[in-house]
Amino acid sequence: MDTTGTSGTSAPMGTSSGMDRSTMDTSSRRGAVGSAGTSAYGRDAYSLIPYTRRGYVGLNLGKTEFDLPCGSGGYGCANPEVSGYLYTGGMFNDWFGTELGYVNAGKADRAGGATRAQGVNLSLVARAPVGPMNLFAKAGALYGETRVSTGFLSDVQDGKERGWGAAYAVGVGFDFTPTSGVVLEWSRNEFRFPGIGRQNVDATSLGYVHRF
Repeated sequence: MDTTGTSGTSAPMGTSSGMDRSTMDTSSRRGAVGSAGTSAYGRDAYSLIPYTRRGYVGLNLGKTEFDLPCGSGGYGCANPEVSGYLYTGGMFNDWFGTELGYVNAGKADRAGGATRAQGVNLSLVARAPVGPMNLFAKAGALYGETRVSTGFLSDVQDGKERGWGAAYAVGVGFDFTPTSGVVLEWSRNEFRFPGIGRQNVDATSLGYVHRF
């Protein structure tokens, strides 16, 4: 009786132990997958740019300064009221990534007409996380288009130009949550203007960033 009772209880105990080990193994595998999907900087998540991870999208709005002559004729000369930068990026690792964006430098009142600049840039990004903050720098190239209209006797050439130029930026970011943050950025983009050639267009902007 005792022997039968002992063997009768040992089978369920063995089954329970097997189930416990199976559950622990499954949990361990899930934990390993979770660890592989994260890093010291943040989550490894979807990115719109191939071969990158921890993707993000952002929109910056700010003020632009055109480094251009105002011309003659007594016309007014004023930089744009607002400029915009819409972008997406992804990281290769915790420190380096790449970013693709559309720049609209706005409309400057100049020489009795309007000067506009817009373009698409591709940059390499270096980022240094410091707690919830991060410092970043960008360097790359921009393919831009400018359109210039002028008034009578302005001594400024009108027309349209397209071409490549350099693109740089530096800034600081602050993350409220793992997926939301703000950035303060200074950028310089090189555009081609009719009758002048390459000239710098600088912008200081504040933006929102959403991380996937």
